[in-house]
Amino acid sequence: MAQPQPQPQPSMTGHEAPGGHGAGGEFPPFQSNTFVSQLLWLALIFGLLYYLMAKVALPRIATILHDRSVRLAGDLDEAQRLRTEAETAGAAYERSLGEARARAKAIAQEARDALAAENDAKRKALEAQLAERLAASEAAISARTAEAMASVRGIAADAATAIIERLTGQAPERAAVEAALDRTLST
Repeated sequence: MAQPQPQPQPSMTGHEAPGGHGAGGEFPPFQSNTFVSQLLWLALIFGLLYYLMAKVALPRIATILHDRSVRLAGDLDEAQRLRTEAETAGAAYERSLGEARARAKAIAQEARDALAAENDAKRKALEAQLAERLAASEAAISARTAEAMASVRGIAADAATAIIERLTGQAPERAAVEAALDRTLST
C-alpha cells in the first residue's frame, strides 16, 4: 500500500492572513474600515437591550420584588398575629392552671378539714364512751371493794373469834370482837 503524499501548504506571503482573511493581519473588530458600523450596531443593540430591560424585564422584576415584599410583610404580620395569639393562649393557660391549682388546694384543705372534724367527732365519741365505761368500772370496783371490805370485817371477826377460842378454849362474844375491830380500824 502506498502512503498518501502530504499536500503542500500555501505560503504566507505579504497580503494573505492566516485562515484566508484579508490583508493586514488585524483582528476584524479592530479594523478601521468596519469601526463606524460596529459602533452603530453597538449603539442600536445597546438601545434595544436598554429598551427591553426598561420596558419589559425590569418592570417584571420590580413587580416580582414588590409582590414578594408584600407577601413577606403579610407573612410577618401573620406571624406577629399568631405570636400574639400564642402568648395570649399561654397566659390564659397559665392563669387557668393557677386557678386549677388554687381550687385543688382549696378542695384538699376542705377534705383535710372534713376528715379532721370527722376524726375529732369520732375521738370525742370514743372518749365519752371510754369515760362511761371507766365510770361504770370504777363504780363496780367501788361496789366490790365495799362488798369485800364488808366481807373482810366479817372474816376478820370470825378469824379473831377462832383465834381467841383456840388460845383460851372459850369463844368470846361477837359484840366484844366487833368492838375491838372498830377500835383497831379507827386508829
